[in-house]
Amino acid sequence: MSQTLSRRSFAALSTLGLGLPGLLGGCRGTTKAGSTTMIPGEQAPLADHLAWFSVDKPTIARVMSELTARGADAADLYFQYSRDNSITMEDGIISRASSSIDQGVGLRVVVGDQTGYAFTEDLSLEAMLAAARTAAGIAHGGAAHAPVEFKQRSRSTNFYTLSQPWAEVQTVQKLPRIEQLAALARKGDPAIHKVTVSWADGEELVLIADMHGNIHTDVRPMTRLWCMLTAKKGDVTQSNSANLAGRHGFDWYTDERLEFLAKEAVSRTMVLFDAKRPPAGEMPVVLAAGASGILLHEAIGHGMEADFNRKNTSIYASMIGKKVAPDFVTIVDDATQPGERGALNVDDEGNPVEKTVLVDHGVMASYLHDSISAKHYKVKATGSGRRESFRHSPMPRMRSTYMENGPHTREEIIASVKKGIIAETFTNGQVQIGAGDFTFYIKNGWLIEDGKITAPIKDINIIGNGPEALRNVTMVANDCKLDFGGWTCGKDGQSVPVSQGLPTTLVSKMTVGGENV
Repeated sequence: MSQTLSRRSFAALSTLGLGLPGLLGGCRGTTKAGSTTMIPGEQAPLADHLAWFSVDKPTIARVMSELTARGADAADLYFQYSRDNSITMEDGIISRASSSIDQGVGLRVVVGDQTGYAFTEDLSLEAMLAAARTAAGIAHGGAAHAPVEFKQRSRSTNFYTLSQPWAEVQTVQKLPRIEQLAALARKGDPAIHKVTVSWADGEELVLIADMHGNIHTDVRPMTRLWCMLTAKKGDVTQSNSANLAGRHGFDWYTDERLEFLAKEAVSRTMVLFDAKRPPAGEMPVVLAAGASGILLHEAIGHGMEADFNRKNTSIYASMIGKKVAPDFVTIVDDATQPGERGALNVDDEGNPVEKTVLVDHGVMASYLHDSISAKHYKVKATGSGRRESFRHSPMPRMRSTYMENGPHTREEIIASVKKGIIAETFTNGQVQIGAGDFTFYIKNGWLIEDGKITAPIKDINIIGNGPEALRNVTMVANDCKLDFGGWTCGKDGQSVPVSQGLPTTLVSKMTVGGENV
């Protein structure tokens, strides 16, 4: 027995938390009652995507013709459907649960340095034609672009296959995992006073059509599980958290991962009772493997996005081919790491993705390019064109940014420091993109004295300059790892999921904002 649901009907049922098998049409795999389902990451037949957005190739051609009627160097339609679920448990009670659905299309036309952009949540032909005329009125010039035949472009890569789409996972399946994590965290230490667990999952379905007749599709899953703790000892209260995130499915949350997450949250919280603020001043800073990648992302990575360099606002604007770091430093931005938040099968312009080497053995090698910046620099796009949603125009953005392994070991690095700190977990920071000046707040860390770790530290700032810190890298270990938490990058009012990482790295000097002695 088959069942047909309108998007409005599906939205109403999803709000009630009902799982609907086969909601995205047929591709691969069989579910209940013989229905089929699209597995996130798979490139399903184009007909499935067209049907989901209630459009066909002639409709896309008609809208594209209107969009390019006043001239175009480039133009695209970005159809997007997204569904997100969240559940929050506080001290054993579900305090919040929500489900949201969003859908629409963004229309972009580029003429020279002009970009016209409009969007609509109404996918009727009349609404899309009106949006196309609006965008064309913002950027216009030259001859109209003739309609072309649209074809789906194949790809051979898939960086986030799920055995079961999130749309098939019901709330009753998630609750035992949430309760299990809360119980593990509470058993972690008698001082644990409050446990909050936050669960999120969802997926995006995108269809990108450009004026050259290319159509690209993708189904992008995402999930995050967050454990937040408050502990009390006498009159002293401490709070901290840990989370796991990525483009994974329900079966990713194994017993082992839940145990790891609980232990991480407990240890980060309990160590704060013994932690002190270190002496203030300029000193060596060891950036711990993994989470310290936030500093690499913010203080250095943004300066390597091509739009900042094209506008000459980045300190790296004239540094291609020049030495910016020691020979043993290589920095990459990589969309091809399976299951990472920053992974993509195709970027938001339809460009193929890649591992982009930004700094190659100390030499500045490339910027991160979308189609517009790639044309300006006369290079190929790096698959870095990203947007928050159909309401936004794409721009060069990071995906998964990290430094590759170096020639040293963590033990060698710590032994080399007479007096300094290890920066282990970060909570927030501020960066000036142009100059690269930064301030980061460290929640957890360690004091190093005479080459040994001696005491935990907390609640300090490190202050410096990204390009200067890169030049002052003196040792890099062979323990590179990506942070396991869920990071979101904000730029020009748009937020996108990213990943980041670092090996243990020694910066010879930074200003540490600790206690004045």
